[in-house]
Amino acid sequence: MKGLYIVTPDWDDTQKLLDVTESALRGGAALVQYRHKTAGPALRQEQADRLLKLCRRYQRPFIINDYVDLCVALNADGVHVGGTDASVAQIRAALGPGKLVGASCYGSLQLARDAHQAGASYVAFGGFYLSRVKKYPVTTPPDIIAQSKAAIPLPTVVIGGMTQENAAPLVASGADMVAAISSVYMAADPEAAARGFARLFEE
Repeated sequence: MKGLYIVTPDWDDTQKLLDVTESALRGGAALVQYRHKTAGPALRQEQADRLLKLCRRYQRPFIINDYVDLCVALNADGVHVGGTDASVAQIRAALGPGKLVGASCYGSLQLARDAHQAGASYVAFGGFYLSRVKKYPVTTPPDIIAQSKAAIPLPTVVIGGMTQENAAPLVASGADMVAAISSVYMAADPEAAARGFARLFEE
């Protein structure tokens, strides 16, 4: 797990969602998370199914935010959960050992330790900066990345208001992936935006 981790916005326009996601994949996005907090079951199923097929074409992992049943039904690559969702241990038990299970740990090293013990594949920290999409306190200290790398043998993802500029020092301090929503999906040129993020991991 290394590089740009894109998270979908709450778009009901499936074709637009697919088009922009494909642009980001062409630009080098390494992983796609489907997250749509307001979609009904039918739309969620359709969008996830089509995004999965797209990711298969580009040979990139596709994970689903929260919906374990949808992950199982589509045979997606895993599930990401927040601190208030089903526990990592429950999801690991439901999905088995071969799938990715990601855990939001906010600014807490203890949550990351707990997630590792429960079977998480990676831990996500943030918010680090103000986000246009997610509403959470910007309280995560940048040094948590180095602390996590020293204490927990799992890849680290950083999220929250990520731009190429403000993600660079976090990557330099050891972040394995940068999660972005608006900096890619709302960019004038999503492919170029994705390429810019991907370049952070080559330097």
